[in-house]
Amino acid sequence: MSGGTSDRPSPGGATWALLLAAGTGERLGIDRPKAFAALAGRPLLAESLDRLDRCPWVDAIVVAAPAGWEEPAILLAEELAAVKVVSCVTGGATRADSAREALAQVDDDAVVVLVHDAARPLVSDDVVERVLAPLGEGYDGAVPGLTVPDTLKRVEGGSVAETIPREGLVGAQTPQAFLADSLRRAYAGDGADATDCASLVERSGGRVAVVVGDVRLLKVTTPADLELVELLLGAPAS
Repeated sequence: MSGGTSDRPSPGGATWALLLAAGTGERLGIDRPKAFAALAGRPLLAESLDRLDRCPWVDAIVVAAPAGWEEPAILLAEELAAVKVVSCVTGGATRADSAREALAQVDDDAVVVLVHDAARPLVSDDVVERVLAPLGEGYDGAVPGLTVPDTLKRVEGGSVAETIPREGLVGAQTPQAFLADSLRRAYAGDGADATDCASLVERSGGRVAVVVGDVRLLKVTTPADLELVELLLGAPAS
């Protein structure tokens, strides 16, 4: 692979995965991007990249790497023998920008695009299978979600302004799956303020299903999160 796209032919296939790994990770307090934080002796990015490469539902992978870290990301893919990685692009200033750059590398004949955050390293084949299923049932996309266990408060100026009923609320996770044409159509508009791809598909009129998420798919934000993920790596999957 070279510093942008691979030199070998694309394996193509129906399902492409965009692995977004361009976050800065400032709250981790490290001297490198979050994707290269140490997790069980190897970069955080390695865990999700290795899992997606071995996933039977994924045919090709595009990595959105932090600016200046494209070569280390390519070398990591080679060290892992991640044969499904066909391109490594420079991530943008926002998550939406990174997804847009990665999406531009997807073959025109792709049917499904899976979008996953490298900050959620414990992605499983079961979750991938669950988010893909609704795409054959008339949905444009699907996201894994977990019910919200805590009471939610909207705060203004340090005081509670409102208690929000949690009935019907879920916390959205990744990977999120979409029909390729639906995702491209969603990204044809302005997505600068989008916190996930599903919100853009919803905004463009697409129908998005929610499937059961996974408590192990926690998002690494702080050093404590890294420690918890390392513990989960050593625990049997539920």
